[in-house]
Amino acid sequence: MTQPGSVAGPTHRQILVVMSGLMLGMFLAALDQTIVGTAIRTIADDLQGLSMQAWATTAYLITATISTPLYGKLSDIYGRKPWFTTAISVFVIGSLACTVVDSMAQLAAARALQGLGAGGLMSLALTIIADLVPPRQRPKYQGYFLAVFGTSSVLGPVIGGFFAGQDEILGITGWRWVFLVNVPIGAAALIVVAKVLNVPHSRRKHRIDYWGAAFLALSVVPLLLVAEQGRAWGWGSPVAIVCYVLGVVGLIAFLLVERRMGDEALIPLRLFGTSTFAMTIVAGAILGVGMFGGISMIPQYLQIVRGYSPTDAGLMMLPMMLGIMTASITSGRLTAKTGHYKLFPIIGTALTVVALLLFWTVGVDTPIWQPLVYMAVFGLGLGNCMQTLTVAAQNSVPFGDMGVATASVTFFRQLGGTLGVAVFLSLLFSTVADNIGRAFRSAAADPAFQAALADPAVRADPANAPVFDALSTGGHGGVLDDSSFLLAVDPRLARPFQEGFTESIQLVFLVGAAVMALAFVVSLFIKEIPLRMHSPAQAAAMAAADEKPSEKHTEKPAEPRVEDARDEVRQRSQPG
Repeated sequence: MTQPGSVAGPTHRQILVVMSGLMLGMFLAALDQTIVGTAIRTIADDLQGLSMQAWATTAYLITATISTPLYGKLSDIYGRKPWFTTAISVFVIGSLACTVVDSMAQLAAARALQGLGAGGLMSLALTIIADLVPPRQRPKYQGYFLAVFGTSSVLGPVIGGFFAGQDEILGITGWRWVFLVNVPIGAAALIVVAKVLNVPHSRRKHRIDYWGAAFLALSVVPLLLVAEQGRAWGWGSPVAIVCYVLGVVGLIAFLLVERRMGDEALIPLRLFGTSTFAMTIVAGAILGVGMFGGISMIPQYLQIVRGYSPTDAGLMMLPMMLGIMTASITSGRLTAKTGHYKLFPIIGTALTVVALLLFWTVGVDTPIWQPLVYMAVFGLGLGNCMQTLTVAAQNSVPFGDMGVATASVTFFRQLGGTLGVAVFLSLLFSTVADNIGRAFRSAAADPAFQAALADPAVRADPANAPVFDALSTGGHGGVLDDSSFLLAVDPRLARPFQEGFTESIQLVFLVGAAVMALAFVVSLFIKEIPLRMHSPAQAAAMAAADEKPSEKHTEKPAEPRVEDARDEVRQRSQPG
C-alpha cells in the first residue's frame, strides 16, 4: 500500500514490459561479443585477411569503451529514451554495414560503427531501470539482465559456429548472418522501446564536455591498442612506447579538464569523493580484469586441451551461466528483503578466488565434471558481484548523476576486462612454447611416446606431420597459430602439446586468483550506504507535488525532494 504523501511507482507488470525492450537491446550487445568471436577466423579466411582479424575486435572495443561515458552524460542531460533508441539504431546500421564488407579493413570500420552503438546499450539499460525502480528493489530486476548476459555467453558460440559452418543461407554467405541476425532483434527492440519506454525527464542547463571526451579518447585508445596488439608489436617496441606516452598525456589532460568543468564534466570528479562510489569503481575494474581474463581461458582449455569444438565448448559454459543467474537472482531478492548488500561482493569475490584456484589444479586427464563444477562456482561468484556493485554505485550518487554513474561502472569494468584479456593471453603465449618444449623433453622417457615415434604407420600419416615438423625445427609454440591438427594427430604425440598448454593456463588461473583476491580486499572497504526507498521518477513526482498548494491543511509526512535526496546522499557518504 502506498503511504500518504508518497507517489506510487510503476507496477511489477509495467516494469517487466519496459524490461522486455531493455533486455532486447542488451542482448544485442552481449550476443555480438560472443557470436563474432566464434566465427572471426572463418570470416578472416573468407576475406583473405587472417593477419588483420584482431583489428575487427580492437575497433569495436575502442568505440564501445569510449562511447559508454558519453551516452551516460548525454542521457542525464537530454533523457534516456532518445539516446537508447539512438544506440540501438547505430548498432543495427553497423550490423548491416558488416554484412556487405569485402575486406577486413572494411569490416574493422563497420565494427567500429557497431561499437558506437554498443557503448550505450548495456549502460543505458541499467540506468533506465535505475530511473524506474528504487535501489532497495532494483537488484531483483537487474538479475534478469545478468541472465541475458549469461544466456548470450552460451548461445553466441553455438549460433556463431552454426553460421560460420554454412556456405550459404538464402543466397547469403553463412558468416554474414552473424551480423545480419542483429537486424530483426534490433528492430523488435526499437518497436518495444518506442511503445513502452516513457521515463520522466527534466531537461537542465548544460555545457557539453567536448574536450573531456577528446582527452578521454586520447588516454584510452592508445592503451586499448597496445593491449590488443602489444603481443604482436612487442611490449617494449617503439610503437608500444608511443602508445604508453600518449595514454599518460591523455589521462593527465583529461583529469585537468574534468576538474575545470566541475559538474558539467563527462565524469565529474566529485563523484569519487564518495568512498562508496570510488571503491565500487575500483572493485569493478579489478573484477573486470579477473572475470574476462578467466572467462577467456576456459574455452581455450576446453578446445585445445580437451578437443571440444567451439559450439560444444559454448554449450559447456552452461554451468557458469546457471551460476550467474542463480546468484544474481538470489542476492537481488535478499537485498530487496533486508536492505543490505555489502556482504554479496565479499562472498562473490571469495568464490571467484576459490574457483580460479580450483581451475589451477585442472590437468589434461581431469574428469570433465570437475571443470564444469568449477564453472558453476565461478558463475556464483560473478552473480553476487556484478549487479551489487552497480546498485551500490547508483545508490551513492545524486539522482541527476544516475546515467554517468552507471556508465562509469560499465566503462571501468569493460576497460579492466579488455586489459585483463590482453595481459592473460600475453602471459599464456609467452610461456607456452617453453612449457611445450619441456613437455617434449619429458616425453623422451615415455615408452608410449617413443613407440608412436617409431611406428612407421604413425610417421606415414599426414595428420601427424605437424608434430614431426615441430620436433625437427623446435617450433613447439606453433600450436597457438593453428591448433586444429591436435584433433587428428595420434593421441600419444598430442600429449606434450596438451601438457605444455595446460601448464601455461594453470599459471594464468593462478594469476587470476591473485587478481580476484585483490578485488576481495577492496570489497571489504566498501561502505554500505542505506538503500534509497524511492526511484528518481518517484522523487521528481513528489517534488512536483510539494510545489502545489494543499487544498486541506492537514499535516502529512514530509517526503524527500530531489535536492533533499542529493543532500542526504552527501551526508551519508561522509566518513563516520
